[in-house]
Formats: sequence, C-alpha cells, structure tokens
Amino acid sequence: MSDAVQPTAAEVRAAAEAVKTALDRHLAAVERRSGEDDPAVYEAFNDLAAAAEAYDELLYDRYDEVTPFEIPGAEDALPPYTGPEEPNALSVLIRRDYAVVEPQRLLAQAERIEAADDEGAEAAGTVHGALGVLFGEFEPDEIASRHKEFGLEEGDSTLWVTAADVAAEPGEWLEMPFEGIDPQRVVCRFDVSTVFDDEIGDVGDEIDDGDDLEDDLDTELDEDEDLEPLDVDR
Repeated sequence: MSDAVQPTAAEVRAAAEAVKTALDRHLAAVERRSGEDDPAVYEAFNDLAAAAEAYDELLYDRYDEVTPFEIPGAEDALPPYTGPEEPNALSVLIRRDYAVVEPQRLLAQAERIEAADDEGAEAAGTVHGALGVLFGEFEPDEIASRHKEFGLEEGDSTLWVTAADVAAEPGEWLEMPFEGIDPQRVVCRFDVSTVFDDEIGDVGDEIDDGDDLEDDLDTELDEDEDLEPLDVDR
C-alpha cells in the first residue's frame, strides 16, 4: 500500500476509540436487555462488530498488525425474533448433507431391503434408485446414525425451529416446503459442521508437532553412540 492511501496514526487511534465506545454501548445494552432477543442488544452487537472490523483494517494498513479477536459479522447472526411470544404452532426444518463414498455398499444394502420385501422391484439397480429404497425404508435419524453402513459420509447439517401463529392446512406447503422461511421467526437453530472439528484439530496439531519434535530428539540421540539416551516426559 502506498503512503498516499495509508491511514494516519490519528485515524487508527480514532478507530480504537470507536471500538471502546461501541464496547461500552454493547455492555450497557446487555445490562438493560428486556428479553433474550432484545433488538437493542442486536443493534449494539452489529455496531461493535463494524467498529472492530474498521479498527482491524486500519491497524493492519498502518502498522501491519491485527487484533487478537474475531466478532462474527451480522450476516452470521440471526435477526431478532419477532414471532409470537407463545407460538401455537411450529415447523422443524432439517437439512443433512451426505456424500456417496461407497456406491457398491449402498447398492448392496438396497438390494437386501428389496429382497426382504419380496416384491420383485428393481429400483436398487441404480444409485438414485437405491437412495429412494434406503430413505423409504429407514427414518432419517436412523440413516444418520448408521450412515457408514450405507456407504455414506456425513457433511454439514442444520436444524431450525420456526414459530407460527397457526398450523398450516394439510397439503398447504407441500409443493414448496422450504420456501418463504422468515428468519425472524426462528426460535432456535442447531448446526453441525466439520468446520468446528477443524478448529479444534488446529490446536491438537500444535500439540502433536511438539510431540514430533521430542520424537526427533530421541531419534538423534539414539543414533549417536557417544551420548546417553535422554528421557523425555510425555
């Protein structure tokens, strides 16, 4: 970055003061919250996130340094809940992703199901047909718990619980079951992703690297006949 567009030290200092102000406002909003989904807390959160991001960018541009914390962006958070306080109905939306990693295992399982039904069907002869047989035979939760048996590998999954004023009429939404979901009526959501596992794994890798260093040290000492082996506490 050229000196002409580089932020000044005063601009960085002003951005830091803005973070402090936003932090105080966020704490005050939390202390005065009127409920679990208080819009004032949501707004203060977004203001703090924006101030922190601006400061982080200026700090990097000016000093080539970054802050040691991350605040999720507003797009990662649900908007404040505006549904009924006492919902009379709810919808549970579930998405589970799988990869077909062993097609032959999937086909074999589907063929067993068809053979047990003794209906002479041949849907299990293709992967998409086998999937239809599998999901027609087992509940989604059972498939999730036994996915490896069926040649599947789990991907991300999410579950959303949304509130409604009244239950839908029979057949009302069957043509487009996942369209028109209002994020402001999401009561709660639960996400599962390997992304979270990777974050934990990064810490474990650092520990493993330390173990590898000790292993290398032991090997070098053992190869030198003039040195006594070194005991390293693990």
